[in-house]
Amino acid sequence: MDPGTLLARITDYASRPDPYPLYAELREAGAVVPQADGSLLIGGYHEVAALLHDPRMSADPRTRGLETAKPPFLRLDDPEHHRLRNLAMRPFGPPHTPHRVDGMRTEIENITKELLAPFESGGQVDVVDDFAYPLPVTVICRLLGVPHEDEPLFRAWSDTLVASADVRPDASSAPRDEAERARQEMGGYLVGLAEQRRGDPRDDLLSAFVSEPDPELRLSQEELAQTAVLLLIAGHETTVNLITNGVLTLLRHPEELDRLRREPELMPRAVEELLRFEPPVHMRERIPLADFDVAGTTLPRGSSVFLALAAGNRDPRRFTDPDRFDPTRADNEHLGFGSGIHLCYGAPLARLEAQSALTALLPRLGTAELVEDPPPYRQNAMLRGPRHLTLRL
Repeated sequence: MDPGTLLARITDYASRPDPYPLYAELREAGAVVPQADGSLLIGGYHEVAALLHDPRMSADPRTRGLETAKPPFLRLDDPEHHRLRNLAMRPFGPPHTPHRVDGMRTEIENITKELLAPFESGGQVDVVDDFAYPLPVTVICRLLGVPHEDEPLFRAWSDTLVASADVRPDASSAPRDEAERARQEMGGYLVGLAEQRRGDPRDDLLSAFVSEPDPELRLSQEELAQTAVLLLIAGHETTVNLITNGVLTLLRHPEELDRLRREPELMPRAVEELLRFEPPVHMRERIPLADFDVAGTTLPRGSSVFLALAAGNRDPRRFTDPDRFDPTRADNEHLGFGSGIHLCYGAPLARLEAQSALTALLPRLGTAELVEDPPPYRQNAMLRGPRHLTLRL
């Protein structure tokens, strides 16, 4: 088939259950594959990794001159990205708050145990709705300081924002308009909550953001809203997919599931292999700041370049037997969390949640059966994962 239709075919919902043959076609078509809509698609591991580190590639949509609103730091370039990311990291991780994530280990394990109740009674459970969704949203809400009774507010906001992040050549502007409303509502709620913390600080991120004594290290109100929304969305949507894809992969590989049940100490390496084999994020878009060549093809300034992380993760030039799920795989420098300056901010938390969740589920998966395989998937091709994963216990 025409390589110029690969992006359209990958993002076609019919491809959601198994896009990997298309990723193989992409790698075979060349290092850089021009698409019918004018974008370029890149799927080789070494090319994707190099471009994620290349300062000539921008994450900022304003570089095209089509947008004016300042995006969150996930879509900014240095030096502004570096400034905001550092400010956001101060209360979250090393070197200023080195124990924040690891200090949540016991709380995460307790939340996990509470969510296991549906698995104890037998019958059918939906791994997404009953377990994989509520776990990370509960964790990130507690990390930020969102009251338990307000946690359900975030599901509708989050679903709207994730829908707008899809890569679809024929996408209309309606999802983006809805996403902007959801972002404004969520940002307003979180800023209001942060203001309450200003006079009543607690041990949470919102309190830390508004209690920073140094004005030079303090987020503006707009930056606080954008950062808090980003942390909440990025902090749980990808982890939902990581856990759900993990359960599905283990049930499809019963011999590896049995091995992990016998040797649960392998779980950290198994999670790394899941991030390679079935990553929660499949693509990233970048915009060249100048014309430059990659493997003999020019990336034009201002064009859309889609870096297929999931294709790179299955590149046989980088990984031995890449289509095999191997929870003991060594030398596993995958692209599951991206790479370069935009390496996933929440990677340590996502790893901890996935390890806790899958370890707790191991004893219950030995007799579980998939009700539907492949399961129904979400619409989003960029953040790929099942919408439901129903098990018969």
